[in-house]
Amino acid sequence: MSGKPVGEMSFEDAMKELEAVVRQLEDGDVDLEKSIALYERGAVLKAHCEAKLKTAEEKVELIMKSDRGEPSGTRPLDSD
Repeated sequence: MSGKPVGEMSFEDAMKELEAVVRQLEDGDVDLEKSIALYERGAVLKAHCEAKLKTAEEKVELIMKSDRGEPSGTRPLDSD
């Protein structure tokens, strides 16, 4: 586990760490307390990745929408 706060991680870094957490849990070579800590970190990493993906999907939707069905460029998500 890295010491970096999850909120500061890129999607790619969070996914790499989440995959490492899953491998450690699947191997079963960690004690109960560490397993619980890994599971908690994994849950936070999963939520972070899902949020990053949702934001990316929303940006793509904004790019794809226009009055004529053509890409109209991007605009900030909070500009509504």
